[in-house]
Amino acid sequence: MGVTEQIKARLSAAFSPRLLTVEDESERHRGHAGYQEGGESHFRVTIEAEAFAPMSRIERHRAVHAALGADLVGRIHALALTIRP
Repeated sequence: MGVTEQIKARLSAAFSPRLLTVEDESERHRGHAGYQEGGESHFRVTIEAEAFAPMSRIERHRAVHAALGADLVGRIHALALTIRP
């Protein structure tokens, strides 16, 4: 399973989102720091879930990182997050 699919699976399991998009933007960063041949290094995630309603922006980001896990986050060079309740 690729990184994109792992991100989707882990966030879906943790938050049961109404909306979840995961875009691999790696190709846009060709030649920049952290770029890897084959992609899967730079991602943009948009997620909407009721679970985020009582959380501050920082708490939402921490919750997403915790759901992804250190093993997966460690393989990602850049992760842009849009998180909405």
